[in-house]
Amino acid sequence: MTLPKLSELGPDLLITTRPRRVLTLSLPYVGIALFVAAWLTGWWWATPLIAFGIFVAVVTATHDVVHRSLGLGRRATEWALFLLGAVLLESGHAYRATHLQHHRTFPSDEDPEGYPADLSAFGAILYGPVFLARLWWWAYGRSRTGRRLWLLAEAALPFAAVTAGVAFSRGLLVYAVMMIVGSWVYPLLTVHLPHRHYGDTPLTQTRTLRGRVVPALFLELTYHLEHHLYPQVPSHHLARLARRLDPVLAEAGVKPRKVI
Repeated sequence: MTLPKLSELGPDLLITTRPRRVLTLSLPYVGIALFVAAWLTGWWWATPLIAFGIFVAVVTATHDVVHRSLGLGRRATEWALFLLGAVLLESGHAYRATHLQHHRTFPSDEDPEGYPADLSAFGAILYGPVFLARLWWWAYGRSRTGRRLWLLAEAALPFAAVTAGVAFSRGLLVYAVMMIVGSWVYPLLTVHLPHRHYGDTPLTQTRTLRGRVVPALFLELTYHLEHHLYPQVPSHHLARLARRLDPVLAEAGVKPRKVI
């Protein structure tokens, strides 16, 4: 079937206000402040929960920066990719290269990000420790000199953080280990589960989860099908997009999965 154009679904879906942009880009750093506060006050039990929130905030913000849906200029986009990736000790520029390739070519052998979709769940878990390194290497091999400088600087981040943590701060070391180990779930949670048993059409290549609590907890990242169909829509409008797509999905026989 033919999908409606985004202009037919509503041009308001592309609007990102300045307050919303500031909120999206600042949430990861609010998370860092909470992590530091929890560590200094001895609330160590809270740090894994805060780390989870930091991951969600960074992935959401970086996702929107990659798709140019926050209204940032060219230079601001480059710095946002670096600074957001730095929060998780990852490469924002590698993510941009591989994620856009994912949207262009999934499912194919030319999509390094989508590779875990063809693995078993256990295989995706085992793939976790090497996933980001392979994405970085793929991006580096296809980048020009200017982009490679960003990539090299970002590749140094986890080593610098761990070294500084060992030398100066136990809290920084714990944070760095949480960020590094936490990234190992990407192949399972962000690729395998959304795309497993994918079909041959855009409407069957990924899934969407509908509900109130879970989508809000993940800052609307659970609307994966809607994102793949209209990647230019920012995350904060995906729930609205989903409601407008309901008749289209129903007609096509696509049943969203219900969660709390």
